[in-house]
Amino acid sequence: MTRTDELRARLLGHRPTDVLWGWLGPGLIALVGGLLRFWDLGRPQALVFDETYYVKQGYSMIRYGVEMHTLRSLKTPDVPFAQGTPDVFSSTEGDYVVHPPVGKWVIGAGEWVIGADNGWGWRFSVALVGTLSILVVGRVARRMFGSTALGCVASFLLAFEGLHFVMSRTGILDIIVMFFALCAFAALLIDRDRSRATLAAKVGALGRGEWPEGVGPWLGPRPWRWVAGVSLGLCTGTKISGLFFLAAFGLLTVWWDLGARRAAGVRHWLRGTAVLDAPFAVVQTVLTAAGVYLVSWTGWFLSDTGYNRQWAQDNPGEGVQWLPPALRSLVDYHRQQFGFNTTLAEPHPYMSNPWSWLVQTRPTSFYYESPTQGVDGCTVAQCSQAINPIGTVTMWWVGVLALLVVLWWWVVRRDWRAGAIVAGMVGGYLPWFAFQGRTIFTFYAVAFEPWVVLAVTMAVGLFVGQRAADPARWRVRVLVVGGYLLLTLAVFAFFHPVYVADTIPYDHWRWRMWFPSWI
Repeated sequence: MTRTDELRARLLGHRPTDVLWGWLGPGLIALVGGLLRFWDLGRPQALVFDETYYVKQGYSMIRYGVEMHTLRSLKTPDVPFAQGTPDVFSSTEGDYVVHPPVGKWVIGAGEWVIGADNGWGWRFSVALVGTLSILVVGRVARRMFGSTALGCVASFLLAFEGLHFVMSRTGILDIIVMFFALCAFAALLIDRDRSRATLAAKVGALGRGEWPEGVGPWLGPRPWRWVAGVSLGLCTGTKISGLFFLAAFGLLTVWWDLGARRAAGVRHWLRGTAVLDAPFAVVQTVLTAAGVYLVSWTGWFLSDTGYNRQWAQDNPGEGVQWLPPALRSLVDYHRQQFGFNTTLAEPHPYMSNPWSWLVQTRPTSFYYESPTQGVDGCTVAQCSQAINPIGTVTMWWVGVLALLVVLWWWVVRRDWRAGAIVAGMVGGYLPWFAFQGRTIFTFYAVAFEPWVVLAVTMAVGLFVGQRAADPARWRVRVLVVGGYLLLTLAVFAFFHPVYVADTIPYDHWRWRMWFPSWI
């Protein structure tokens, strides 16, 4: 074995070689998950929960380049919009919105392709990114754990997870935040492998027994880290909470570089990371994300009617004076948005505390109708048509235990895979505990759900172990995992009617709503 091979083994570990099944396995599961998400996507033909904001705003972005206020003569603009007349906007009055534009551009793209006069158009983009995320999480798990089988487990868990399913069929922003954060994470994983392969090759080119002098080699332009920066900019451009993913993943990629140089035997590994890796990482992630974020406001910059667009001209001498007028107006707009997003505290019947999100005890009601006998296929005295994004509890409840295992595996065993999962949870979940007084909802958990799935997948891998160690016990454990996956599928099927607004007897709806809230 050459020195380069030794270093590759030390820096990269085991890499799966089944390329075809590495794509085909997660891909087939994503196909099934996609069919479920796109099936009857236009039902109900009504704006569901916060679709009242983002679906209309997405169409406004396509029409005007910015979010426009609805016509004040329309007391209920949702009604004509849902009935196929989406042009409900003033052409002169910009609307005050509290989230950046990227997610609404994504939703608007679906409306532009399919049409804004039907639910298919409103929800096409979110269903697409939800489906793609099933494939991406499977590929991520395969790369992290060196196993196509575990990649398929991760894809399966996400494909049949109820919260992800409902959010993939609802035209709101949170699934888009999740998708871009997951894409950034995937890009950083690829960069980790490629940069370590480069490091192994450059250090391995030295003679045996000869160690790298100084700070070690430069690892090249690293294009996948640029991809991560773009993805993090799009994530933050969907919701400002993407900044937490940016911070967590930016630190993660530098930490990986530090560990790589140390493992490769670079004498001044800390200095090498500080001089050669960290500054470039800041440019590739932070500055790139900032640039993408600013570009995402192009429609607002080009408009005369966007909300607060003329603030600098109307308020001379106020704001950051050294900035151009357009940027001064944008800074003030962000000041208003920040104030709203950090102080919103209006009571809501479905608000929940982040402590409860992992056990899914307070699902949000997105939609509810109660047809009577003879209406919409109702065959009993009273029926229900509901959309409740209840997580598949077999994934979430096991996920709580799995996260504890992962945390222990990171702190005690210093496993980089466990640390990567912790970084995803830190970026997507931990910050919400700072907003105990804010009105927040359980469905926000979809943003960090891929890392709960990865935690369960890692725990499955640790539970099953290596076949060669004890074949008989290995087969029993594989059967246990198979039973767990079948149980997850059964739980998903049990809740499916309240994911898609099926007409079911009222008592059947009550049974399902009691199930996650008995704790």
